[in-house]
Amino acid sequence: MDAILIALDSALRTVFAPHRGARPSPAGSHPPIDLAVEERALAGALMRVNHVGEVCAQALYTAQALATQDAALRAHLLAASAEETDHLAWTRERLHELGTHPSWLNPLWYAGAFGIGLIAGKLGGDKVSLGFVVETEHQVEAHLANHLERLPQADHASRSIVHQMKEDEARHAQEAQAAGASELPLPVKRLMQAAAKVMTTVAHHI
Repeated sequence: MDAILIALDSALRTVFAPHRGARPSPAGSHPPIDLAVEERALAGALMRVNHVGEVCAQALYTAQALATQDAALRAHLLAASAEETDHLAWTRERLHELGTHPSWLNPLWYAGAFGIGLIAGKLGGDKVSLGFVVETEHQVEAHLANHLERLPQADHASRSIVHQMKEDEARHAQEAQAAGASELPLPVKRLMQAAAKVMTTVAHHI
């Protein structure tokens, strides 16, 4: 029951509460710059997608921590989740600065990612669960690399956030791999990519 209440608390905090990062935002070292209307709109849409990705990461880690019986793995997943809170705080703050909003569908995104994480942990076991972490982080890292190419060159604040997030996600994948992750079957990877495509396309606008 305690674990379920903790998971519920995490869901409510992730979707509805403001976030405070343990680390200062990488954007803090860059002075405000006036962007053109089109540049601001593009940066806002991309950062909204990145914020959704962090909402889903929180859901995935929380569900997997709930599913595992391994105390060490649970601690590892919760530690990664805590670091993802930095990303939530940074992207949410940047959305506010860009004059736009998070995705209105964040509760839906959270619920979907939580369900995937719970199923992976319960049915596949710890190694498969870690495999989902590795594949998820690799896909997120690829999305972030794409966003670095698309973000306006003058938007140093957004670019610095995305760059740091990309480094963190790569490290999370490496840590999950070192912890004994199983390689996921190709059809599962393709299904995850398709689901991510739907999420990023919708979140870009809504």
